[in-house]
Amino acid sequence: MAKSTTGRSRYAIQRALGVELPGLGKAGALDRRPYGPGVHGNKRKKISDYAVRLKEKQKIVFHYGLREKQLVSYVKQAKRDTSGQPWMDLLLTTLESRLNNVVFRIGFAPSMPAASQMVAHGQIRVNGKKVDKASFIVKPGDVISLSEKGYKNQLYKQSSETPRIATIPACFNVEGTEQKKAKMVEKPLAQDVPFELAPQLVIEYYWKVK
Repeated sequence: MAKSTTGRSRYAIQRALGVELPGLGKAGALDRRPYGPGVHGNKRKKISDYAVRLKEKQKIVFHYGLREKQLVSYVKQAKRDTSGQPWMDLLLTTLESRLNNVVFRIGFAPSMPAASQMVAHGQIRVNGKKVDKASFIVKPGDVISLSEKGYKNQLYKQSSETPRIATIPACFNVEGTEQKKAKMVEKPLAQDVPFELAPQLVIEYYWKVK
């Protein structure tokens, strides 16, 4: 994943990027201090075009909990696709289909790090089988559930009661109350990304990557 963050630094990251990233957990980063971190965070600074593009890319890195190398690999994969779809749309669909993200988006975990932890601890089931890789790609028809221990996990209970994102994407069908299950009925769309993003700037940032 991306560099480990504490609750405090997660707020600082979001203020620096000027956007709330649901994957980092609790809301309110911009409510406390709606400008960049540091004593002079509220002063407007002129930033370069490169810095603007970098900011957009960093939103993806931090929300999805990726390393730069991982993201570049996904970009290359999307650019090599021969389906004719825009590579940026394919990239976002892939990121939204990662198992840790799916666990988060269907309300089984309160943040992306929490979702990754549940996956790593073997508490996630895909079609009834344990999957412990956060990067596993969930496909339409797959059913996500938890182990017996997973359903007792406080992270799951917390998220079920007060999910970080109230609306579950239309590509998932969630059933149950205490022991929920979720089925991916279709691939996620680029529009399902739950934070403000300027895809064109990310395209420009990675224009040299092939």
